[in-house]
Amino acid sequence: MFRNHYQGGRFVEIFSAQGKNPGAKWKIFGNPSAISKEYDKELKGFVFVLEGNSLINKMKLPRETKQTLGLVQQYLTLQIFVPLGKDFATELLITDFDNIKRRLYLSTVHKELSVTPLHAKIPLFMIKRKIWCNMCIDLVTFTYEIFRGALFQSLDGITISANCKLRKVFTLKFKPPVTAEEDGVQDDIPPTCQLNSDVPQVTQLLDLNEIHKPKTKCREKAVQETGILGNRGQGNTCNGKTQDVSHIAFGSKILGPPPSSNRRTNAKVPGKRLESPLWPCSDTLDQGGKRSTLQTPANEYQNGKSIKQSICRLFKLPNFCMIVPLNLGLNSLFF
Repeated sequence: MFRNHYQGGRFVEIFSAQGKNPGAKWKIFGNPSAISKEYDKELKGFVFVLEGNSLINKMKLPRETKQTLGLVQQYLTLQIFVPLGKDFATELLITDFDNIKRRLYLSTVHKELSVTPLHAKIPLFMIKRKIWCNMCIDLVTFTYEIFRGALFQSLDGITISANCKLRKVFTLKFKPPVTAEEDGVQDDIPPTCQLNSDVPQVTQLLDLNEIHKPKTKCREKAVQETGILGNRGQGNTCNGKTQDVSHIAFGSKILGPPPSSNRRTNAKVPGKRLESPLWPCSDTLDQGGKRSTLQTPANEYQNGKSIKQSICRLFKLPNFCMIVPLNLGLNSLFF
């Protein structure tokens, strides 16, 4: 349709809601009453209103499937108003320099980018809502980055679905001035396509960087939260290690947990001598069976030296089993 038209200027207008029958070249799908031309008091002009199910109610250009648009400029711009809480979608048919036709399906229904060799589902969760938006789609970048080096040649089909108000559709040769962004080679929106200055409006450029921004922020936040949780875990571990685990035995405070009360008593075997294991009282066994040295409390230091020579021996007595430090003497066992 536009292949033989001059496209070397600043823009090429594809659709305008003004005029007698602006939708004559478009094919309408779904309920005819869901797509209508209305006068917008805020804009002081006519708009196309698409309502209802975004999968059913839509309009497609060109009308015939055998026709192609042949639009070659880099930036496709939809001048739309998307309400809050409603789905919106647009589908683009593009052709690369290998004459392979591919489809870009941009929708608020999609939660993440999904790509096949000939089809891409692109999320639109970042789209500006409840405000008039010049939604600018970078066709060259999308084609190259999504389809792994494919070179954009032309835009050959457009489908716009509910829910939105649509004023104009046009292509731009250069990148428009994006709201809150002033870098790169830019060009103003053509005067014939501009909204009135008193109308709240934004210009938004859609590319892969814009799509990945929310994910990057979420990922950074998750990393920060993970770091905080990790620090908490380390703090708990350190606190657990520095806790004073001790018990009272023979009137003295002894570092370490009390002896287990459910020890198995070895039965006497005739002709064999039972031997008790010996180990320093400042040593304990960890869960892996390895010895770990515990520190001696400060009140058990004498002349600046720790009493490291106290050894606990396990005595097997008729009715009980206890740990006795050597410095208490054996006489303390008997009454």
